[in-house]
Amino acid sequence: MTTLSRSRLLATAIAFLLVASGALAGGAAAHGPDPALSGGGFAQNQVLRFRWRAGSEPTAVIKTAIKAAASDANDSRASKAATFTYDSSGPSPIGYGAGATCGVNGLACFTRDVPDSFTMWFREQGHVFDWGTMKWCQAYTTPPNGCYDAENIALDEFGHVEGLGHHDNYDSDSDYGDAVVQTYSRTKPSGGYNKHVFGRCDVARLQIIYDLVSASNKYSTCLDLSTVLTIAASSTLVVGGGSTTLTATLKVVDADAYGRLGGNAVSGRTVTLQRRAVGTTTWISVGAMAFGSVAGTYVLAQSQGGATEYRAVFSTPSTEGINGDSSPAVLVNVTRCGAGASAKSESSIQVQCA
Repeated sequence: MTTLSRSRLLATAIAFLLVASGALAGGAAAHGPDPALSGGGFAQNQVLRFRWRAGSEPTAVIKTAIKAAASDANDSRASKAATFTYDSSGPSPIGYGAGATCGVNGLACFTRDVPDSFTMWFREQGHVFDWGTMKWCQAYTTPPNGCYDAENIALDEFGHVEGLGHHDNYDSDSDYGDAVVQTYSRTKPSGGYNKHVFGRCDVARLQIIYDLVSASNKYSTCLDLSTVLTIAASSTLVVGGGSTTLTATLKVVDADAYGRLGGNAVSGRTVTLQRRAVGTTTWISVGAMAFGSVAGTYVLAQSQGGATEYRAVFSTPSTEGINGDSSPAVLVNVTRCGAGASAKSESSIQVQCA
């Protein structure tokens, strides 16, 4: 449900008391993805078809705003979340007007019936609340200050249908722009009142619930996911002058809190191969590893002149919410055996020819 920004007057007073008492208990909660609603999500990429509720159809401009919000949700979900489309015979009704079951202060409200359908309601233009008269910006040629953007409100409700709870903002509200799904909606001209794309913390929860579209897509910067990087050599015993192929594998750590993201292969990133001669301590960068044929793998062949350790390094990117990692080292030994001779390792470095 989307509630009125006027209600913030009371909420701010309550929040002040909570901050005053919470300061002794460690202060405000950490920033993070939107909370998830109970009941889980719909199927990945499920198409949810909505229609106008018979006898309570929105006005033409509100219909346009709702359809635009459906497209906004589809275009900015950055995940395999459900998509929304208008269908006059769809199972999910959207209504408008006096029949809205949105409580005393609700601008709009929803229900979700996973895995099949949802409902949605919007208050009518001119609805009288205890604070004053409801204004939809779309009802005016020149929207006045104090109006609510119906497209933004509808996007908020579509986010709820997907399974998003209200974003938990910092006490200062400095992160309000990180989410559309908010407890308190803003009016024109307050910042964020007409935002028409999911915020990064909306997207973060959608990704946790529904997963990324592909292994090469980026993780929302509202996430803080750990990764694990491993490396293997095609051969750990090579005739001098021969080569071995190093293959690194990058994955998201398989953690319950990461939902569908846990254990994901991570493709299309920059993974660097490093080497050092046995007995030395300094790692030298060889170069970026090429993308492997298997999701999350990176490969690079190396000629061997002596016993060498290799490791792969993935540096924490600034453009997404995953952390870097370095693989354990793999040792590649070198034998001087002649052509046709076999070799076997007698120690971690020494090789005996047969």
